[in-house]
Amino acid sequence: MKFSIFQDSLIGGRHVNQDRMGYSFTRESLLMIVADGMGGHMRGEVAAQLTLQAAAVSFQQAARPALVDPAGFLDLALRRAHRDILRYQHTHDMPESPRTTVVAAIVQHGHVWWAHAGDSRLYWVRDGSVIARTEDHSKVQSLVRLGLISPEEQDMHPERNKVLNCLGSPFEPHIEINGAHPLHRGDHLLMCSDGVWSAMAEQELISTLCGEPLNTAIPRLVRRAVTIEGPAADNATALAVRWEAVQPEAALSSGDLPNGAITTTISLVPEDEPESEAISDDEIERTINEIRAAIERSSGH
Repeated sequence: MKFSIFQDSLIGGRHVNQDRMGYSFTRESLLMIVADGMGGHMRGEVAAQLTLQAAAVSFQQAARPALVDPAGFLDLALRRAHRDILRYQHTHDMPESPRTTVVAAIVQHGHVWWAHAGDSRLYWVRDGSVIARTEDHSKVQSLVRLGLISPEEQDMHPERNKVLNCLGSPFEPHIEINGAHPLHRGDHLLMCSDGVWSAMAEQELISTLCGEPLNTAIPRLVRRAVTIEGPAADNATALAVRWEAVQPEAALSSGDLPNGAITTTISLVPEDEPESEAISDDEIERTINEIRAAIERSSGH
């Protein structure tokens, strides 16, 4: 596999960054995930962190070096995350469980599969046009489906943040899975929290994504989202991959990995420790800078 990948996150106007993002890859398979801890519930950042950990551990166990069933993997990994969140609630005697939305994707053998719960989104972009994106599990999306509002109205609707599905709720989540879809050279996959997609029109989102290398486009996207929303800005997080990129940017080749090795940006903290006031914003920024430096080193820049 040859691809370019980059991720970035800003706290916006909030006191805590409850978003988490990351990716792992072997010689033959790539996992990407974005989780947006829900601020209306206790410790959303813990739910998001547990979700990334569950997915990454599951990937390390199952990708040998390819997944036998990518769609089945996504379903099992996210349900494992849901159970881990409920276990965390029980262990810490919390009156309610932490909750998070999530979007995750697997790229393997030139195809992509994705899964989501809630309103964190994936956009599949080819030649500057969106050819598919996830459908939010939200009140507003339900209004669109019923024909009560137009699709153009949903991203600016005052109730657009009311989510109907997530990990960590008392009910079993609906994990919506899509794939397998063949990727073409130059295709983009953008995964982001609602702090990014709700701040700007889709045309601006996609033109920024496709207009420059990912290592500048993604930071520009999250900064733009926070700037537009001002003091009320939500956490803004984006992760994107450009498949078999030919642009002069930081590119990775999974063929450089030894057989059986896994590269990851996801911190595999023991599951009984994520409550250590989660991860500080300074730690998040330091991790992002380390990831950027590692990518630049791998590309020889």
